Amino acid sequence: MIDGKKYINTVRDFFSFLESEFAMTVAEEKERGNVYYDVQYRDQSKVVSISYENIEDYLQIIVFRLENGELPDYDDKTKTLHLSQLNRITLPNVDKNEIISNSEYFSKYVANGEVERQLLKSAKELRLCLMHFDVLNT
Repeated sequence: MIDGKKYINTVRDFFSFLESEFAMTVAEEKERGNVYYDVQYRDQSKVVSISYENIEDYLQIIVFRLENGELPDYDDKTKTLHLSQLNRITLPNVDKNEIISNSEYFSKYVANGEVERQLLKSAKELRLCLMHFDVLNT
């Protein structure tokens, strides 16, 4: 288990590239007791949701493609893209130099505990995926 404030601060730290590199802003931070936490980043075309269910120990990263500025239906698989799906789509387009550069970028972070390790791994994967987001728009 992880404390909600610590979770939110860790997400804001590990995923800060969403603001600095992709011009996204923090749109929402949710903390429902010690059960569920969610941090959402947004730009004009997408929302990135980084949520964690403490009891289930379940981390979920989803990129929602917005429709006229609105979130799509969760079940719309063409507009609701889970990180695992993004990895399958983008991995063939990632070259060795990008992987090395990405690893160097994240070398400044230290993950303490399992949840932070999951968050750091997900941040690394998401950054690579978003570098190839144009692939997802086709």
